[in-house]
Amino acid sequence: MEIKDLIGEATEYDKKLRLEEKRPKSWCKSVSAFANTFGGSLIFGISDENELIGLENPNEDAEKISEIIKTRLDPIPEFRLRFHNEDGKILVILDIYKGEETPYYYSGDGVLEAYVRVGNESVKATATELKRLVLRGRNTTYDSQNSPYRVEDFAFSKLRERYKKWTGNSFDDKDLISFGLVNEKGYLTNAGALIADESPIRWSRLFCTRWNGVNKSGGTLDALDDAEYEGSVISLIDNGEAFIKRNAKMQWRKTANSREEMPEYVERSYHEALINALAHRDYLVNGSEVHIDIYDDRMEIYSPGGMPDGSIIQDRDPLSVPSTRRNPVLADVFNRLGYMERKGSGFGKIISGYEFQINYNESKKPSFRSDRYQFTVIMPNLNYGVSQDVPQDVPQDVPQDDLNIQIVNLIRKDIKISTAKMAKSLGVSTKTVQRHIKEMDNVYYVGRGFSGHWEIKE
Repeated sequence: MEIKDLIGEATEYDKKLRLEEKRPKSWCKSVSAFANTFGGSLIFGISDENELIGLENPNEDAEKISEIIKTRLDPIPEFRLRFHNEDGKILVILDIYKGEETPYYYSGDGVLEAYVRVGNESVKATATELKRLVLRGRNTTYDSQNSPYRVEDFAFSKLRERYKKWTGNSFDDKDLISFGLVNEKGYLTNAGALIADESPIRWSRLFCTRWNGVNKSGGTLDALDDAEYEGSVISLIDNGEAFIKRNAKMQWRKTANSREEMPEYVERSYHEALINALAHRDYLVNGSEVHIDIYDDRMEIYSPGGMPDGSIIQDRDPLSVPSTRRNPVLADVFNRLGYMERKGSGFGKIISGYEFQINYNESKKPSFRSDRYQFTVIMPNLNYGVSQDVPQDVPQDVPQDDLNIQIVNLIRKDIKISTAKMAKSLGVSTKTVQRHIKEMDNVYYVGRGFSGHWEIKE
């Protein structure tokens, strides 16, 4: 029988050959970690090689497991003990449920320690992780906590400007409360402090560097461009994207009636990566910042804090990772300002933005890297190592609207026109048309296949 069939729905589990009664910490740390993270199971009577050995006295062992948990864990997590009989070999399975009263400590040997899951290991929680567990135990988050700063001491011009641009409406002062940025007593929440023009949260900064080469071996003296930004997270978004645009180039080649653009980096992808880095970074980590590092062959966007659920992104399919918002207030504000969606499709947007580019292949696919302390998005330079027939380099922030306007005009004439017909009419490839439409926020295809049609949001 497969282990996953044995434990049922639990995705995390540990194995023990036998109950180590005299060394309870060897398995109680997993009980603490599962309760502090997302739950899991401990299987007693199975070897590291997944061989079913069984227990000699399963009923007695089950009673001891229950007793040890109740005396060594504080608070006592919710758990269930069950037996599994396989060919006369009896296993004891201990299911630990995700706890609501975090942190759950192991008490023994003169110490009081809390553990968390990182990948497939149970590790001692750091001071920052303990703070996070305490907040969760109070059913709150860092960004929703009240700050010591008064609202009258801060301006929100960046927020007002973006809100007006996105919604067409003016931002009312009472919206600061409904957005979760100010409490009823006039104090900023941490989310409000992050969004204020002159953010008082000093570690909310963005470091940007264009390195000369494919690594940092030359040090900062070998950097072609660098900048450090602070202030409102809205300013960090604007300044970060401006830095990328001035350090990225666009190649293009002529076609019969137009030209095909070949960007080094996809704006939609790096926009999404930067938004995610600022919205989901761990602001409890106050000794690090979000970084944008541009090399000859790639761009990396780094943010402090690993995956919220303790998993390692390299071990997972990024397209199937459910959305977990570390900073729900900040994420909600970003949604209201049109920066991100509630459904959490960030990884998919980063990858799909690349897939319609002319120079795209599997070696140019964006990738993700995380550990206990950080999360990094790696976006390859689409033009690095690729020779073009007649390439031209132009700054990436040159207006790219001509082809978009022509596509919209063709749709207005025929809402059922195919992308192949558009490409033929415009003298570009079908892939170029598809890529442009993918990046246009006001063009949608409604329905499927030949029965569907295009719609334009004015």
